[in-house]
Amino acid sequence: MEIAAWTDALALLDDDLRRRDAAERTRRAYSVDLCQFARWASGRGLGPGDVGPREVRRYVASLSERKAAASTTARKLAALRALFASQREHGLIAQNPADLVSTPRRSSYLPRVLKEQEAARLLDRIGAGGSPRKGGEGLIWRDRALFELAYSCGLRAEELVSLQVTDVDYDAEQLRVEGKGRKTRYLPVGELALAAVREYLERGRGRLAAPGESGARGVQTRTLFLSKTGKPLSTSDVRRRLRVWATRAQIPGGATPHALRHSFATHLLDGGADLRSIQELLGHASVSTTQVYTRVESARLRRAYARSHPRA
Repeated sequence: MEIAAWTDALALLDDDLRRRDAAERTRRAYSVDLCQFARWASGRGLGPGDVGPREVRRYVASLSERKAAASTTARKLAALRALFASQREHGLIAQNPADLVSTPRRSSYLPRVLKEQEAARLLDRIGAGGSPRKGGEGLIWRDRALFELAYSCGLRAEELVSLQVTDVDYDAEQLRVEGKGRKTRYLPVGELALAAVREYLERGRGRLAAPGESGARGVQTRTLFLSKTGKPLSTSDVRRRLRVWATRAQIPGGATPHALRHSFATHLLDGGADLRSIQELLGHASVSTTQVYTRVESARLRRAYARSHPRA
């Protein structure tokens, strides 16, 4: 009985999220987290209408006992708030029990940032060091364009793989990006990144595209970045290729797409850009999210002070 009630509750939430045009990734993440909670609650004979703040706190405590990170617990609690908000909106419960449970305090997190010289060495390494093996030229030009654009615009991995050929505006020197929550923003693009994308389109993409510009199952695709089989890249492909080039460029600690995004923001801040502009470029809904970069800058200045001041 409880399992059926939870199945209905999850389906109702998913319908609500679809109507609000929530991203597929968000809906999938909610489903995974809420199915876990539904199993936990059903095992205790609880349906959606039986859960109160005390039960939610017990669930949060069970996550802590399993050594879940504070960020993981916070994410699962956010999913629960969304589920019970849906139940309340449809008149199935009187109040949202998860609203009365505080979010665990997350540890202060400073993102990994590449030095400007490291970012330059990484990008310059792509395609350097001899001719690629036969058939690999398209991949080289693609990777150079991919990571030049990632660093030039501070893009998330999901935003990179979603780009279409028509999103690049050479005349205006800007890029159309669909970010989180399906919000569109227009970003300036540096000359080096534009040149790399142009070269990829002129010399590389045609080598990767399947006949007739068709991707999987013959579906027409104008996705900008393609795999060697002509299909759109996945975010795991992006991470894997960046690991390869970071290793070849001997970047200490390696690099991830998010590290390039953090480096983009930090280097802008170093160059005098204001926090509000960086917020808009990154596509952050709130400037409080962007303020992490002020902590990065403060930490850098403290290290410089400790190294340089005679009385530090």
